[in-house]
Formats: sequence, C-alpha cells, structure tokens
Amino acid sequence: MRISTGLFEGTSITNMVRLQRLKDICAMTSLLLAAMLLLVFISDPQNVSYLDLSNTDYPRAAYAEQNPNASQKIYSLLKQRLKGIKVNQSQRCEPNTTIANVSGFDTFSPMIQDFLYYRHCRSFPLLLDLPEKCGRDDKPEDVFLLLVIKSSPKNYEHREVLRKTWAKERLYKGKMIRRIFIIGTDGLGFEKEKLNKLVALEHQHYNDILQWDFKDSFYNLTLKQILFLEWMESRCSQARFLLNGDDDVFAHTDNMIDYLQHLKDNDGSKHLFIGDLLKISYPKRDQRSKYYVPHVVYEKNVYPPYCGGGGYLLSGYTALVIYKMSAKVQFIPIDDVYMGMCLAAVKLEPKSHMGVKTLGWYIPSKKIDKFDPCYMRDLLLIHKFPPKDLYFLWHEVHNPRLQCDKL
Repeated sequence: MRISTGLFEGTSITNMVRLQRLKDICAMTSLLLAAMLLLVFISDPQNVSYLDLSNTDYPRAAYAEQNPNASQKIYSLLKQRLKGIKVNQSQRCEPNTTIANVSGFDTFSPMIQDFLYYRHCRSFPLLLDLPEKCGRDDKPEDVFLLLVIKSSPKNYEHREVLRKTWAKERLYKGKMIRRIFIIGTDGLGFEKEKLNKLVALEHQHYNDILQWDFKDSFYNLTLKQILFLEWMESRCSQARFLLNGDDDVFAHTDNMIDYLQHLKDNDGSKHLFIGDLLKISYPKRDQRSKYYVPHVVYEKNVYPPYCGGGGYLLSGYTALVIYKMSAKVQFIPIDDVYMGMCLAAVKLEPKSHMGVKTLGWYIPSKKIDKFDPCYMRDLLLIHKFPPKDLYFLWHEVHNPRLQCDKL
C-alpha cells in the first residue's frame, strides 16, 4: 500500500508540475496577446493619448496621479476595448511647472497653486453629452431661450426643484425654452464614482446634464463656462438668447421671454449682455477672501465692468464672441469677471437691468417682506434661495388669486 501510495504521490507531483507549466504557458500566451492588442491599439496615432488613465481628482490637474502601474494600464485599456467602451481622446495636459518659480508661490493656497499649474488646460473629457438638445444637425430647433445653469454633482435637490419651476422646458408664448445643467465631478475614489453614477442616472431620466471630468470647484467656474461655450458652438449655435445662472436663483423666465421678444431690432444676432452691473470693482488681495486673486493671476488693480455671476442674460451672438475671444484672454478663477474681460477685449459693454438682483436688493418699505411674491413677480432674477423657498415662491408668483393692490 505504501508503494502504491508513493507511486500515486509521485504521479500527482508530476501532474502538478505539468499543470504548473501549462499555467505558465497560458499566462505567457495571455501576456503576448495583451501586448499584441496593445500594440494594435497604440498603432493608431489618435489613441496614443489614451495611455494615461489616471483620474481627475484635483481641480485642474486632470492627470495628477503619476506613473500608475503598467500592468494596470494594459488591463484597463483591454477591458475598455473588449467591452466596447469609448475612451476619451483628449490630450494629456501637463502642468506648467515653471510657474513655481514666481515670487511668493509657496505662500499661495494649494487651490491657487493648482489653478496656476493648470490654468492653460482647456480640454477635458466630456462624460455626459446632449447631442440633440437643440435639435439634430439636419433639423436644428429654434431655441429662443437656453437656460445654462451652473450646478454641482451634489446639488440634486436644487436641480429637481428647478425642473419643476422656472427651468421647466416648455413653449411660452410660442417661444421654446430649453434647459442645461453644466457640472464637473466631485469627491475622491468611491465617492466620486458613486456621484458620477447618480448623475448619470439623473441624466438618463431628464436628458439635461453636461458633465466634464474636471474637479467642480469655485476656482474652476471659468473653465466650466468656456467648456460650455465650446459645446454650444458645435451643438447649439442657433440659440437666440441664454440665461446663464446659478442653481440657487429665482429666475422669472416668463418675464425674460416678454423682455427679450420685445427688444428693438435684436433677435439674438446682435450684442446683448445684461444683469446686475458692477461698473467699478477691485481684485481682492487678502488671502483670507474667497475671491482672493494674487497679482500673478491678475496684474491690474481694477476689474473691467461685469455683471454678477448669479445670473445674467446674453444673446447667442455675444456668447459665441466671448468663446472666440477666450482663446486670447488668460483665465482667472472669477468667472463673472472673466466674462467682463472678454467683453472688454472686443470693446463690447455689459449693461445693467433693474430687474436682475444678484448682489442683494432693497424694498423701501418696512411693511413688505422682501420675499413677497408681489415684489418678485415683476423681476427677472434674484439670487439666492434654498430649494424649498424657490418652489414656494414660484407657485406663489403664479397664483391666479394673488392680490398685489398693497404695492
């Protein structure tokens, strides 16, 4: 029995060795196959930029994680190709490391430093698109007012309320109103992945979100605006007018249609840019300020005239002029100021409209609540409100039994 057992043990060991050799051969074959597929993949010049798959967890450092494991790259590439997932073809944007030599760079916050490293980067992967929001290429829709709403992945409640109130897509007096939320990404690791999936589900249901793979932050608002204008040029250049605003404003879109359709000799093909105008304002040089802008970002001591970023109206013509000029005007993180800079560069002026209140408002009566719907019904836009107040005010303003004799 022991001889027999030893024989079987010897046979088992031999088989194990053969099995291991077979596994090694299979592994080598798989590796060679992977290499061949990878060579085929990168043989197309358009795919060379795909090789960097690191994430975009930093504000503008779209590829901040350096030198990921090579085998993981191959695995990710093969996984994407085998599943038919289209990988973005955007070129990797390298940081401008020479900026670190600027005097005082070490004293800036990480956000300012990161902005300076990557302020030249203007191309980021588009995660969620709206290719037919404004109609098809062969049949464009006559969009009279395009609502371009700056939001954040976490602001689901804001978007839900807006869809049910002033941002509802509809015809008003024969004029088409369309809605787009523009967002980046937020969070790190699993949190970022979860938020992206939630936003994708939201988009699948409503078809109203444009999302790019960059960090959604205050310092990236200018980037967000220009990425949208780039999209608009190719997808919705026929839009006559735009409302550009935050997701916490009360926008009386009915009044906007009334105002815009009665403009003298302007169907959106001429310059228009109106809002809560700041004729003279100054860069904040105190690092404790949310709006801090060091001299290396903006050298002048006075900003050009601009309208508050909470919300403003502009023509499609002006929107595309700003986009073209943005190629020549260096980014600053304050997006509304940047719009003013682009307008100044082409000698176009923003104008004031008394119905737009983004910097606070005043009612000359102690008897009337400043949130009184009778006051709100005649305005164009007021900033800012939590979702529940927006929902309440919209319905109060449109209440057919609303009595406003006291005003």
